[in-house]
Amino acid sequence: MAGWWLFHVDLDQFQVSVERLRRPDLRGRPVVVGGDGDPARARQVVTCASYEARALGVRAGLPMRVAARKAPDAVFLPLDHAGYEAASAQVMDTLRGTGRPLEVWGWDEAFLGVTADDPEPVAAGLQALVRDTTGLPCSIGIGDNKLRAKTATGFGKPAGMYRLTGANWMSIMGDRPVRALWGVGARGAARFAEHGIATVRELAAADPAELVRWWGPTTGPRYRALARGEGETEIRIEPWIARSRSHQRTYEQDLTERGVVERELRVLADQVVTDVVADDRVITRVAVVVRNSSFFTESHLRTLPEPTTSAAVVGEAAVSLLDRFELRRPVRLLGVRVELAPPP
Repeated sequence: MAGWWLFHVDLDQFQVSVERLRRPDLRGRPVVVGGDGDPARARQVVTCASYEARALGVRAGLPMRVAARKAPDAVFLPLDHAGYEAASAQVMDTLRGTGRPLEVWGWDEAFLGVTADDPEPVAAGLQALVRDTTGLPCSIGIGDNKLRAKTATGFGKPAGMYRLTGANWMSIMGDRPVRALWGVGARGAARFAEHGIATVRELAAADPAELVRWWGPTTGPRYRALARGEGETEIRIEPWIARSRSHQRTYEQDLTERGVVERELRVLADQVVTDVVADDRVITRVAVVVRNSSFFTESHLRTLPEPTTSAAVVGEAAVSLLDRFELRRPVRLLGVRVELAPPP
């Protein structure tokens, strides 16, 4: 009897792959995409690196200047948002054209619902279809829920496939560090270590009451569910709707005066609100991101008393959030992110 499978389709080194379609001479060479493509300019970061560049230590989020030192012979290219959006739309239309339910998560990833006795041949056919139609390679994670499918993708890269289910989840993931879980970062892993939890298996076996005590009634159970490989099985085929908007800026000169930081936050708030108003949406929560000169990044969030489209209200909320930051070091990057109410 055919089973229900979740496929996580992930476009490998997406931005680099799009650039290589336009310039086949880039194949096999280290390629780095980010900013305006000039690694000599300060405060620009890598957004995508080819596998050849990654082998040299280049990764997303790395300053472009550092990337140039690690990979001096790499080709550095500017971001082309319009080009990537067009390529992504072609891929998603191709997947949608198979008649299977599709849930798009961004430019380079989506979930597909598949009914099949044996999912691997279906995945291979989809990979070939995407490659032949768009020229882009993809990896596919196969799972019995979204969490396992997305986690499986990492084992299938590049341009391969992998299956994770309830039957093999713990044998594959159990002895891996908790940070291997989708949604557990470095700070979360460090906090788990303080309680003697280092692996996925240990987290899965942790006392639920203790997890609630450490993390609260929502986050604690969620972490345990992650460790056990539990996740959603539904594909939401409704059009993708943005849940948030954000603007951020990395400054060529660090900001050292609080007054200047406040001014820049208001500028970012104005930009975000302009985008929200253009989409006919309203703002319910405001978050501020601060990265200091040592590259430590912190964020804080607050809920507004009532939904708004006022730049002044959002700006004041952003400035008030500064009180939650220590601001002991100069500020390198600022960001303002707003969460949106569902559209009417």
